[in-house]
Amino acid sequence: MDRRADAAAGTALVVMWSSGFVGAELGTRYVPADTLLAWRYIVAAALLGGLALALGTRLRARALLRQGTLGLLCQCLYLGGVVTGVGMGVPAGTTALIASVQPLLVAAAAGPVLGERIGPRRRAGLALGLLGVGLVVAGDVGPGSAPWWAFLLPIGGMAALTAGTLLERRWRPAESPLEALTVQSVLAAGAFVAVAGAAGHLRPPADPGFWWAVAWVVVLSSFGGYGAYLLVLRRSGALRVSTLLYLTPPTTMLWAFLMFGETPGSLALPGVAVCAAGVALALRANPASPDRTNGTLVQ
Repeated sequence: MDRRADAAAGTALVVMWSSGFVGAELGTRYVPADTLLAWRYIVAAALLGGLALALGTRLRARALLRQGTLGLLCQCLYLGGVVTGVGMGVPAGTTALIASVQPLLVAAAAGPVLGERIGPRRRAGLALGLLGVGLVVAGDVGPGSAPWWAFLLPIGGMAALTAGTLLERRWRPAESPLEALTVQSVLAAGAFVAVAGAAGHLRPPADPGFWWAVAWVVVLSSFGGYGAYLLVLRRSGALRVSTLLYLTPPTTMLWAFLMFGETPGSLALPGVAVCAAGVALALRANPASPDRTNGTLVQ
């Protein structure tokens, strides 16, 4: 992948991944979070499953198990933890700050898990990026109305995404991004349908606004956001894809301003500048592939 294509994939990841927060805001105006998640994955699984059947896709049991594990971590536990935590009163800013610890966890585990050693420049960039995210969401950070244990949900979701990111990079599965997304969406559909059904929340409303929100999260967030995530992860590595996620809170802030008229806090714009500087510093040297470097120092 050349530099222009790499930059395009990274931009798509940031824009599409952040669209999920907007879609959650749109959808939860009509239904609880578990209803939105269930129908998001019902529609995604139906579309992808139909395409897989049309293409005659066949996967072995080992591939299904592998992608099922990744789907459990990156789709079910990550989204379930984050969205449920917000639904229970954890402020969105606090959730974003918790999620932004993920690049630091990936960096800490890159050595023992992926064979990558992280140099001081990249560590400084990651720390600066986290500071920038903190400034961006500072106006929305706090205990909120949630019980203390509800904060464990986004923490667990962040840890699950970290584990899934590292496993995907370590396993380097042979399945294409389309095949991976299909298996993971089918698994997530089953999981969220079970949760919403048990709570009596599965029946969707007839309001067209709800279905617009479902279309938003299916096309932009599931296909666009997670598809770009898989592409960048497989081509550029766990460190790059995790570092780019630092840019999603500032991008979400822009989405919210344009669509909902939400005015950023006084520290938001300086935070965007700090976050961008941290990401630029962390990505100045492309992360090396562990199977080529055998532990080469990544500055």
